[in-house]
Amino acid sequence: MDDIRSRAIRIYDAFTHEHRDRRALLREMAALAGSVAAAETLIAGIAASPAAAQQVPENDDRLVASMQSFTAEGINTHYYHAQSKDPDGALPVVMVIHENRGLNAHIKDVCRRLALAGFIADAPDFLSPAGGTPADEDKARDLIGQLDMAATVATGVRALKVFAAMRNTNHRIGVVGFCWGGAMANRLAIAAGKGLDAGVAYYGPAPDPAEAARVQAPLLLHYAGNDTRVNATGEPWVAALKAAGKSVEAFTYPGVEHAFNNDTSAERYNAAAAGLAWDRTIAFFHKQLDSPA
Repeated sequence: MDDIRSRAIRIYDAFTHEHRDRRALLREMAALAGSVAAAETLIAGIAASPAAAQQVPENDDRLVASMQSFTAEGINTHYYHAQSKDPDGALPVVMVIHENRGLNAHIKDVCRRLALAGFIADAPDFLSPAGGTPADEDKARDLIGQLDMAATVATGVRALKVFAAMRNTNHRIGVVGFCWGGAMANRLAIAAGKGLDAGVAYYGPAPDPAEAARVQAPLLLHYAGNDTRVNATGEPWVAALKAAGKSVEAFTYPGVEHAFNNDTSAERYNAAAAGLAWDRTIAFFHKQLDSPA
């Protein structure tokens, strides 16, 4: 069964990251599982159900959380904002970057978790230029694939500046991204220069190692042991960062799958690895961001 599960996850990852046809996905899964019904059960267990594992309620009375927007250089960007209702002084900011499904309920929940950990959390919807994240995650993935990457990175750099400059912050800002967002976190570490104070990437495909010298912020990078697709890019990226004298910590969690942190996906989520990676992330952000700029 473990072999079928692992092969099913590989097939699903190819679908989500290589933009394959859903009918082809069902056909391959049915061949693996033995029937269409069994294939649909496999797919349901792997695919994310964003509301399924909410850890912090939307109406948690300890927090202030809502959708907001900012306009910079003539471009309007929607974002989700979460922070403590009664902050103890000015707080650092963590910008949260969504997966290739867009700004969904799971990423908003991650923002609320960060807010309870002592940060102001802001998650831009990078599909704002396309009208915002749609409810259909397949459509969201298609729209993500159509984004102009240079323009998207520029939006991320603008967002970092806007969020860090807001009142009630200590003007220090970090970024954390997952999957597509992990790749974006690395790209922003290159593009933002000193405009970023700390970066965390969860299993994000890495940039060209030749770009490592441009990174200014300390980085914490999380990789899944079974994620050969991403790890093939991550290992040379980490080596290049170290060779360039950059501050980087990288952890690979043995035996876990891509998206192991996403607790809305029953087949991918690994509670032990997710908990350890989260504790490391929170400690890293407090170390790098708590002191005022």
